[in-house]
Amino acid sequence: MSVQDYFRDVAAELGSLLRGDEVFTCSFAGEDSDFVRFNRGAIRQAGSVSQRSLGIDLIEGRRHVGGRVSLVGHLDEDRATLARAVERFREMRAHVPEDPLLSYAQDVKSTEHEAENHLPSSERVLDDAAAAGREHDLVGIYAAGGTYAGFANSLGQHNWDRRYSYNFDWSFYRTADRAAKASYAGFDWDTAEFQLRVDAASDQLEHLGRTPRTIEPGRYRVFLAPAALLEIFEMLSWGGFGLRAHRTKTTPLLRMIEGEERLHPSVSIRENTRDGVAPAFQDAGFLRPAEVPLITGGEHAGTLVSPRSALEYGEPTNGANGAEAPLSVELAPGNLSRDRVLDELGTGIYISNLWYLNFSDRSACRTTGMTRFATFWVENGVLDAPLSVMRFDETIFRMLGENLIGLAEDRELLMDPGTYDRRSTHSARLPGALVDEFTLTL
Repeated sequence: MSVQDYFRDVAAELGSLLRGDEVFTCSFAGEDSDFVRFNRGAIRQAGSVSQRSLGIDLIEGRRHVGGRVSLVGHLDEDRATLARAVERFREMRAHVPEDPLLSYAQDVKSTEHEAENHLPSSERVLDDAAAAGREHDLVGIYAAGGTYAGFANSLGQHNWDRRYSYNFDWSFYRTADRAAKASYAGFDWDTAEFQLRVDAASDQLEHLGRTPRTIEPGRYRVFLAPAALLEIFEMLSWGGFGLRAHRTKTTPLLRMIEGEERLHPSVSIRENTRDGVAPAFQDAGFLRPAEVPLITGGEHAGTLVSPRSALEYGEPTNGANGAEAPLSVELAPGNLSRDRVLDELGTGIYISNLWYLNFSDRSACRTTGMTRFATFWVENGVLDAPLSVMRFDETIFRMLGENLIGLAEDRELLMDPGTYDRRSTHSARLPGALVDEFTLTL
């Protein structure tokens, strides 16, 4: 039996447990994943995970209670689990107040998406990884396989999504706090593309052996690699694009919304569900469009609207999650070629990664954080020496606005490597960014 057929049977079983005017919604999550952990260039641990879980919301009128249960994957064994969960939720529901913002899909729209499996064989990946780690201390985790998502309700709606992806998150470690970090994620493994990333990390590792350079705080020309830009986007996604944050004026993009600031005309940001890993529907059954423009040509273009915000503020939902944060964010590319990045940077700083980010002034969209891993001083277009760790403090309006010189034409697909509970389906597709007058504070 296919996983989708099993989910249909689970939904039918839930329907048989309803009483009176009860309604259920349920969201299915599953995966069949392989994991390989590397250390010192060798395989240290390998295994597979096959798991299924179900989120259930039991509704009567405007009262509802729900939760998530783990499933075995065989209906005969899961019937008792489902029955216990429904009875427990029913007992709890009698003690909760009505929810004025309860919202779930009642206009039945069923969908099905079955992606083709183009994942490489384990032997191919392990051969490529072994070659990459032959002369290096390669440390990392490779995760790959199918992820499943489903939605069903007692009104007859059924949505299904199956996708196959891989994510190899690794570092070449040198000594102490010196390492060159890289990743390669996608749907179809390309050995040549993987080797380009290996070569780039190897070159950085070699330069990390030089005596570190210390520079004074100030404003510098920098190139933010895609992984560094991702950290900034994750901060920006914390209330930056949601309708609720916009209406309550807690968004860090408030000055843009009110017309006081704008980003560079080359900056266009969208939620691109079509080309991401996350499913095209959410846990209440509302569909996500193929794309949602958020910033176009440097100006505000739209917001992510959850079902509850839609009800509260009288706007149509576009299937956003409760946090109204992007799941498949994308920044349009520019025209800086990969081979010309250092030449265009000239003399300045190449920043591979950032971490420990937080808002230093949320209302001004000002963030602070630290450089991490391979960050280099570049002299006349050539990597010169690694830089000691420094703190930055800068606004998005300067970084991606008045001080943005250009964006790279090549973008990286960056998948969230998180596996807590299950493999994350969050992703981003980002170029690098060449920025002038970037503020380093200490």
